[in-house]
Amino acid sequence: MGLLTRKKPAILGLDISSTSVKLLELAQEGEKYKVQSLAIEPLPDNAVVDKNIQDVEAVGNTILKAVKRAGTKTKNAAVAVSGSAVITKIITMPAGLSDDELEAQIEMEADQYIPYPLEEINLDFEVLGESENNPETVDVLLAASRSENIELRSAALALGGLTPKIVDVEAYTVENSSRLIAHQLEGGAEDKLIAIIDIGATMTSLNVVENFHLIYTREQSFGGKQLTEEIMRRYGLAYDEAGRLKKEGGLPDNYIPEVLEPFKETIAQQVSRFLQFFYTSGQHNAVDMIALAGGCASIPGIDELVESHLDTPTVIANPFAEMTLSSKVNPQALSNDAPSLMIACGLAMRSFD
Repeated sequence: MGLLTRKKPAILGLDISSTSVKLLELAQEGEKYKVQSLAIEPLPDNAVVDKNIQDVEAVGNTILKAVKRAGTKTKNAAVAVSGSAVITKIITMPAGLSDDELEAQIEMEADQYIPYPLEEINLDFEVLGESENNPETVDVLLAASRSENIELRSAALALGGLTPKIVDVEAYTVENSSRLIAHQLEGGAEDKLIAIIDIGATMTSLNVVENFHLIYTREQSFGGKQLTEEIMRRYGLAYDEAGRLKKEGGLPDNYIPEVLEPFKETIAQQVSRFLQFFYTSGQHNAVDMIALAGGCASIPGIDELVESHLDTPTVIANPFAEMTLSSKVNPQALSNDAPSLMIACGLAMRSFD
């Protein structure tokens, strides 16, 4: 590295989910990553519903708390919008156009691909490479989201004292962080299909990557909130108390056999259904590994149960297994939360693009 080479400014990965704000900062040491800072702050009820921000001020205040807890000085951040808030399409364009020429042509033709007026959307594109059957054209990934999705996130970050530098799509952040779980696949990940199933509080997403390239994505309503609501109903508890006891323990003896085990069976069924959607969509009829992510991946024994149901190697996603940690990061807390940090991790890796 030259003496005058400027280091790229660090970017915080900030995952705004339905229940929490997850903040992650990475540094690079040679070929390895280091976790510089981490914070997870719970959001007030209904501040975010199905990954759509409903209360900008509440989200901004939570971001501010996360920044303070993490003890980071970094002010630039990357956030993501969910797949359901984004339209993506692969289009072909003449090869040899500059970025400015591509942009002008895409904007002229965008109304063919996007069912919203151009003034109501934010549009971006990435050249994927030469088209398979025609060397005179290139494949271009087009991504569009309604401007309000971007503006609400930008406003929340500003209230939290941060500057939004990148707005990504959740599925592509998982594609990015999938490289960090390749070591969990026996025999390496080359030419392998990995199904990453992120089971959050209210939404579950399936992202299938082949050679670390996203080839399929799907999301639907299902998540850990259903377990919390069953605990509330069964034991007459308030929602917050049910959530706390679910995490910390202290529920009656019949909780595991009568409540938790049936919920784990439901997860295994949901995973099976998700994969069936993928198999019926194209040329694949098996995946090489299932990686469980999201808060529900922390349920003890869920990987063994899914593996036995689907007869497919199943692991709990841990993108941090080969990283070093700064002294201010609690190793036990990071280990517990690792499966739910795939999106934050993919966003934080944008520092090194």
